[in-house]
Formats: sequence, structure tokens, C-alpha cells
Amino acid sequence: MKKLILTSLCVLFFAGTALADWNPGDSYKMHYPQLPDPTGWDVQANDPELADDWLCTGTGPVSDIHIWYSVFGDEYSAILQGGVVRIYSDSPDPDDDGPLFSHPDKKLWEWVFSIDDPRVSSRLYGTGDQGWYNPRNEEVYANNHDNIYQLNIVDIPDPFEQKEGEVYWLALQLNATFAMGWKTSLDHWNDDAVWSNGTIGGPWNELCDPYTGQSLDMAFVITPEPATVALLGLGALSLIRKKRA
Repeated sequence: MKKLILTSLCVLFFAGTALADWNPGDSYKMHYPQLPDPTGWDVQANDPELADDWLCTGTGPVSDIHIWYSVFGDEYSAILQGGVVRIYSDSPDPDDDGPLFSHPDKKLWEWVFSIDDPRVSSRLYGTGDQGWYNPRNEEVYANNHDNIYQLNIVDIPDPFEQKEGEVYWLALQLNATFAMGWKTSLDHWNDDAVWSNGTIGGPWNELCDPYTGQSLDMAFVITPEPATVALLGLGALSLIRKKRA
């Protein structure tokens, strides 16, 4: 019996660890994961508001969101305190009376999170020679920092229900003691990411590389509702039943 309990606890421990982080090859519910560019840009995310679009490939809750970010100059004393994630509907390109590019439309959902919440975690993901870009004041710094972090938000309460085939926008604001930026991605889909200049919900501006003018997209992945723990729990119950039999 002690061996069974120990096995069950170990299984649940490692399941919890696996559910927090996301790695290439894990499941997802968007067109494809937009992985971080290790030599790309970090776009300042402390100010309102950065957003990028995704295509839902599986109906269900947006229960997990994973975002890659960095700290300006790798400042060692910087503390990520939390932030806000929002989901908007899509306003496709072009609008009759607005910007001539796709952008977020109506706010559908938001969640204010704290790094102290057990459903929120951060880890060092990798390194690379990266630049810093703040489009609001046109600050550009090449070779600014090395460290890449992954922000993991899992088991979101009252998650947004996405529908297969729909396009949505994920928006991010980070609350921190120092400047932090949302990483740009190696992977591009649809139109550019966008940024707002001090106002929640727009007006929106296209996000482009400050040197080349090429489109920039953000590094993130939307994952399905985690079922691993539930399945492992059923497995543990099965072991108990076999033991009793």
C-alpha cells in the first residue's frame, strides 16, 4: 500500500511539472506554436498593449497560455509581479472606417494574474543575442540582453471558449519592477502583431522590425485544457482496484 501511495504521489508530482511548462512537441490549440526568435526583438510589454492573432484549430477552453519574454538589459533585480492577458475578436483587413490591416476588435475575455498565483510560473527557457524595441518612443537597442524566459499560465479559471476556425487576438500587459518585453517569433501567421499607444483596446498600430520594416509576430502558444492529471488519477484508481482485487 505504501508503494502504491508513493507511486501515485510521484506520478502526480511529475504531471504537475509537465503541465506548467510547454516544450516543442507538446499539444496546442492554435494554428501552430509561434516559437521565440533567439536573436530577435523583445517589444516592451509594460505599457498598454501588445497583441497578436491566432487561428483556433480545436474548439474548447483557452485554459493554458504560454508566452516568451525577456528583461531589458538582463537586469538581475527585475521582478515580474503579474500582468493582464486579454482575448479580442478579429477585425479583418481592411476596415471601411479604420486601419488598413487586421487588428483586435471587441474584447471577449481578460484575466489579471499574479506571479504569486500557483497557476502562474516562469522559467529560464534559453539564451541568444537579442535586441530591444519600444515602438511607443522609438527606442531601439541592439545586443541588449541574452536571457529568454517562458511565462506559463495554466488552469485558468473561467477560461475563454474558443471555436475552431475562428481568428482571435491575444493581448498582453506585464506588471514588473523593470522593463520587460514580449519576444518576437520565428514563425509568422496572417498579419503583423500590433501595439497600442497608451490606451487599452486601441487604436492599434502595426508592429514591424525597426531596421527592416518586415512584419513582426509574437512568441506564444495556446494549449488545450490539461487532462493529464485526470487521466493519471484514473490510472491510480485502476491500480487501487487491482490491488484490492
